[in-house]
Formats: sequence, structure tokens, C-alpha cells
Amino acid sequence: MGRRARTRRATTAAALLAAALTVSLAAGCTGTHRPGPVEDGRGTGHDEGRSGTPDQGEDQWPPPSGLTGASVLAVKIDNARAARPHTGTDSADVVYAEQVEGGLSRLMAVYATKLPKIVGPVRSARESDLELLRQFDNPTLAFSGAQGKLLPLIDKAPLNAQTPGKTSGAYHRGATRPAPHNLYLRPDRVTPTVPGPDALTTGFTFGSAPAGGTRDTSETVRYPAASFTFTWSSSRERYLVSMDGTPAVTTAGKRLAPATVVVQYVKVRKSDFYDFLGNNTPYTETVGSGKAKVLRDGKAYDVTWERGSARDGTTFTTDGGDPVNFAEGQVWVVFAKAS
Repeated sequence: MGRRARTRRATTAAALLAAALTVSLAAGCTGTHRPGPVEDGRGTGHDEGRSGTPDQGEDQWPPPSGLTGASVLAVKIDNARAARPHTGTDSADVVYAEQVEGGLSRLMAVYATKLPKIVGPVRSARESDLELLRQFDNPTLAFSGAQGKLLPLIDKAPLNAQTPGKTSGAYHRGATRPAPHNLYLRPDRVTPTVPGPDALTTGFTFGSAPAGGTRDTSETVRYPAASFTFTWSSSRERYLVSMDGTPAVTTAGKRLAPATVVVQYVKVRKSDFYDFLGNNTPYTETVGSGKAKVLRDGKAYDVTWERGSARDGTTFTTDGGDPVNFAEGQVWVVFAKAS
């Protein structure tokens, strides 16, 4: 499917080892960062007069401006235990989960149809993010910084990089958590409007469930030092998310509950980057093809995924080649290492 094939239906418009490893992620994981005024590592930061718990993720709808946005907003989200609960992740259209150093996990939340007031905690970017984001048209990527050797690649990537200090007032530090788990983004400072569902050039299709499938009310994906469990709730018609065995909620107490979960089996290899403890940064390959499991409506569908080039979205098809529709609502894509 070409990058500009807009397969999402118009109806969507109305609608986290040992302590050393945890410290590895807590310290930023990848060494040298490009700092901004709030990214000083001391937790005092540049709070813009804010203190206490961050805003509770209320949606700004309609957006503050009457203009139409041009691209999606992708935010790198800290997923260490000390970073939870998150703020604003329930408003994302798509949430990607990937393995990082030490076998831990990190999230990327993508926003196209609504913006929460606050998102976070925000953390650093990885090399894999650049390939993953190529499927979107000039996306805005909000992140706390990156390893010095990665920064030139980010500068060359077709995206709008938004780090602390680039846009006045976009970031602030909360006072209830220690750094680096307390950096938050005000999305409307970097993208005041939302582009709408057509900007989600992911290849996903939405609609009626495919034929077949097997009953599957709970699915767990394990990384060496993290896990995600998705449990079907028939009353909510959503999958309730747990991380490392603990129910995942927002700072407002709202349970994270996507309508569709994709476990995408991919090649995970070593990259050229390491954290300050010498842990290699895994590179998750999202271009190519392989197997996946789509969870929707309490059933699991074994499917094939394909992404021909970095500029393409990812398609999910049955054995017969038919597209596999997702349920309307938030989608989680969890990248798991192919066996």
C-alpha cells in the first residue's frame, strides 16, 4: 500500500531487572543528549510556574485554533515503573510499544484526531523511531533528547523534531516525581491543531471483523524485563492494559483500554548505539513482512503483516490476502521479537 493511500474510514473522525538496569533508563539510556532549559537532569527544571500533578489529560476539542493541522504528533513516552501512571496516552489514536535497553520498554503515542492538554512523561528517541515514523507525512516528534551520535540522523529525517527549549513553554517538569520521569509536553504548543484521521497513513483498515478467529480473552507479550497483558472486557468492549502485572491507568485514574491490539512479530537486532552502562540499544525493524496476531472483539486473528518500504504503511491480511479490519477506537501495536 502506498504511503498516501488513506484507508482509515471516515467514521473515525467522529470518534515498563536489576536496579542498575532501571537506573540505566532513568538516566536517559543513551548518553549525551541535546539539552533544553528543562532537560537539566536535576528535576528543578523550567516549570513555567507549574507544580504538583500534571493536568489530567482532558481533551481539547475542538482544537484551540480553527485551522487544520498538517501532520500527526508522535510523543516518546517513558515506561519505566517510576514513570507511571502516564498522562494523555488514552487520547492517542495509536500507541506503539517497543523493547529498549536492558529488556525494558518504551512507548510512542501518536495523535491525529484529538490532543490532550498534557502528555508524558516524555523521554528520549531511538534509531528505530525514525524508520517507524517514515510512514507519516512530516510528523512532529516530541522527545526529551537523544544520544549525540543519533542526533545527526534525527536532523536529516523528514520530521519536525521538538525537544525541550525549541518551542517556548512546550515542556515543563512536574514536582511530584524525580527527574528524569517528570518531563511533560503541552501538545498545543508544538502542534496547535490536529490533522484528522487521514494523516494516519499507517495502512490500517477499520470496519467489520474478518471471518474466523479464535476466542482469546487475554494475551501477554514479554520482554526480558517488561511485559504487557491485554485482557478483554466484554462490558466495555475493549482490552484492559496491564504493564508488568499492574493495571495501567492514567493520572486521572482512567484505565487504558484500546479497541484493537496488534502483536507484530518483527526482527529485533543490535544497533550501533549503547547506553552509558554498555547496554546495546535494540533496533526494531518495521519494514519487511512477517506474522502478527490481531486482537479485537475478544478474538485473535493470525495474520500476515507487510510494509514494502519505509514510506509505506503496514498492511495486515488474512491467508487469503484480504485486509484485516480493526475495531474503531485506539490501536496498540506491540513489537515482539520473531522466533
